Amino acid sequence: MTTPGTYTQRGVFVCFEGGEGSGKSTQSRLLRTWLEEQGYRVVLTFEPGDTPVGQELRRIVLSPETGALADRTEALLYAADKAEHVETLVLPALERGEVVITDRYVDSTLAYQGAGRSLPVAEVEQVARWATGDLRPHLTVVLDLEPAAGLGRFEGRDRIEGESLEFHRRVREAFVAMAAADPAHYLVLDARASVDEIATAVQRRLEPLLAGATRAGAEAR
Repeated sequence: MTTPGTYTQRGVFVCFEGGEGSGKSTQSRLLRTWLEEQGYRVVLTFEPGDTPVGQELRRIVLSPETGALADRTEALLYAADKAEHVETLVLPALERGEVVITDRYVDSTLAYQGAGRSLPVAEVEQVARWATGDLRPHLTVVLDLEPAAGLGRFEGRDRIEGESLEFHRRVREAFVAMAAADPAHYLVLDARASVDEIATAVQRRLEPLLAGATRAGAEAR
C-alpha cells in the first residue's frame, strides 16, 4: 500500500522504532525532558497498551501465558490497539498543538507482524494504515542495533522477545528498509552510540519541525 499518508498541520508527531533493547524508551524520555525545557507541551506514549483497551490487548499479545496465536490474529490485535491509541490519545493531543512522542507505531507492525511473521507486508500495512487513518509521524527515529546485542539486555522475555534470532534479524532489516525508502521522514542512528550522542542527533533533526507545536503558555493557533 503506497500512499502519501496524513501529516497533521498542528502538533508534532515523533516515533521511536527499532529492535529489542535498542534504547527507544530511554531516548523517548530524554526527548520529552528536552522539549519540556524548551516550553513545549509533550505527551509521551507507547504501543501497545497505553489506553485502557490497549492494556488488555497488550496482555494478550505479549504474555507468554497466551501461547501460540495465529499470525493474522496477532496482527489484528496490534491494529486494534493502534486504532484506539490514535483515536483517543494521539490525535487529540496533536489537535491541541502538542508534541506526541510514541515508543513504537505502525512500522513495528510492518516489521514484526509483516517481515518477522512472514505475512504479506502489503496486506498488513493496509490493515494498519486503515486502523490509524493513515496518520504518519513527522519524524521516525530508528535506533539500529544487531538483534543479538539488544536481546542480551533482557533477563526475561515476552512472546515477541522470545522469538528466534532470525525473526529479529528480519525485523531489523525491515526497519532499515522503511527508513531508506523515505529519508525525509526518518532518522537512522546507531544504537551503540552514547545516550547523549543519540539524544543530541535527535534534537537537531527535530528542531526544524517544531513550528507546528505550541509552547506552554502560548495562545492556541
